[in-house]
Amino acid sequence: CPAPSSLRTANGTRICAQLYADNSPYYDQCCGGDVLVVDPGSDVPYMPRNWAARISSLVVGTRCELTVWSRAGKKGKSRRFAA
Repeated sequence: CPAPSSLRTANGTRICAQLYADNSPYYDQCCGGDVLVVDPGSDVPYMPRNWAARISSLVVGTRCELTVWSRAGKKGKSRRFAA
């Protein structure tokens, strides 16, 4: 997985988090497959199409916090992740 401080786009813009579709019991093989990028300041109450219940790994950038909910529309239990 990338280091939280290295989350940036190709042009150098900071990324708040990256969510990954594939996982592995071996750390060096985690963070694979499709990637969903979360920009700083994003507020997304619904997951994009084909991403619900698919995320298996995530990396949150420095100075960012990612809050997720167990149900769509910011309902259910929540959990916060940080670098």
